[in-house]
Amino acid sequence: MGPTILVQRLVASAQMPRYAHAGAYGDLAADLFAAEAATLAPVGQPGSTQAVRTGLAMELPSTHGALVEDRSGLAVRGITTLAGVIDPGYRGELKIVLTNLTSEPQMVAPGHRIAQLRIVERIQAVFEETDMLAETVRGVAGFGSTGV
Repeated sequence: MGPTILVQRLVASAQMPRYAHAGAYGDLAADLFAAEAATLAPVGQPGSTQAVRTGLAMELPSTHGALVEDRSGLAVRGITTLAGVIDPGYRGELKIVLTNLTSEPQMVAPGHRIAQLRIVERIQAVFEETDMLAETVRGVAGFGSTGV
């Protein structure tokens, strides 16, 4: 069982996040729904990227945060999410930054599933400066280093 996350509806018609599949092989992330209509202009035009309201605010526990992820059904149609980190101290409305990568306008209607919310455990690292890093087989090989 995961953490309890308090959710406040800021818009009466806003839909609560929910998992489509639960249980042992359930979903990794909960669906998020649009609380407003939006028309995403074609790529390269003003309005191709917009922050779409969910009508929800959340109280994440200090031990957890959330990541906003693409819905594969939208991504394959050329609609993707950007800017998807929600810190535990944020209490404002959750808005989903959507971008249209196609050459045609894309419509979002209230109630449409527009993104997924993945709850993650917050780990605060300590960053320590060094003059040298340990060697590995991969080394500095970056993009495309596996031949793909």
